[in-house]
Amino acid sequence: MSSFQPNILAFTPDKKEAEAYADCIHNFGFTSVKAAATLEEAEKYLPQTEIILGWKFPTHILNQPIASNVRWFQSMGAGVNDLVADKSIPDTIQLTRIVDQFGTYISEYVFTFLLHIVKDVPRLRQAQMERNWDPFISESLADKTIGVAGLGSIGTEIVRKARAFDMNVYGLSFSGSQASIVDSHFTSDQWFDFVKDLDYLVTILPLTEATHHIINEKLLLAMKPDASLVNVGRGALIDEGDLLSVMKGGHLRAAVLDVFEKEPLPNDHPFWSMPNVFVTSHLSGPSTINGVCAFFAKNIKQFMNGQPLNGLVDRKRGY
Repeated sequence: MSSFQPNILAFTPDKKEAEAYADCIHNFGFTSVKAAATLEEAEKYLPQTEIILGWKFPTHILNQPIASNVRWFQSMGAGVNDLVADKSIPDTIQLTRIVDQFGTYISEYVFTFLLHIVKDVPRLRQAQMERNWDPFISESLADKTIGVAGLGSIGTEIVRKARAFDMNVYGLSFSGSQASIVDSHFTSDQWFDFVKDLDYLVTILPLTEATHHIINEKLLLAMKPDASLVNVGRGALIDEGDLLSVMKGGHLRAAVLDVFEKEPLPNDHPFWSMPNVFVTSHLSGPSTINGVCAFFAKNIKQFMNGQPLNGLVDRKRGY
């Protein structure tokens, strides 16, 4: 590895968290690391900074002279649609996102709810509360069909776990590079064929112009009336008004939503009170300090050796 030590800035709006990231990076052997949590602190350290590890960074200052030395921005998360759309970030700054870190967490989240739905856990709990002996026969995930929209590292882990439950597995992806891991593969022009036979649709796609509101009324109504939807990708993949209308009309068994167009989800949103909608607070794939720093440290070594960065964002593609 090169002896060159780049100047690194760790930024989050939480001061303690920013310092924890800086300490963690330092523990990986990188000596020139600063922490910032405010615009003023970012402006103070930016003239010397070459690499930023950031979350909710004030990106408007990246096209100013004080940021002329910045060569690379590493996001702390997997989703970067906001950064890609941000025209204040110069093209000369490489963007990277976290990859290969969330498969375990998100796949466990997905199957927590699939089992909750298929085993009718609410009925079990209600029977217990009422002290009612209710020995009903629940359904099984075996032989059910799950469709995974997005076959990156997260999608492939969901596929792997679905195999353990003896499910039929469909997949949709743009590249088709992972088509061999599913029973049936579909491309982005085959959405209706993809969803029509599914018992469960899981969306993990990035948000781009092509995927914005890709889950709309027409597509939802093409699904089986007793199918369920799980969104662990981006909130705006779904037209929430269309989903609300379709579910109020009695179509779809359940919707599990971890991401939303507006976050936090407003207190008066109807999703909160719908019994067949499960609302969670964008928590299915947490970015942990140790996990992010381990990924980042490996990428810094790649950067120092002039090697391609992991998680490099293609701005034209959108992720």
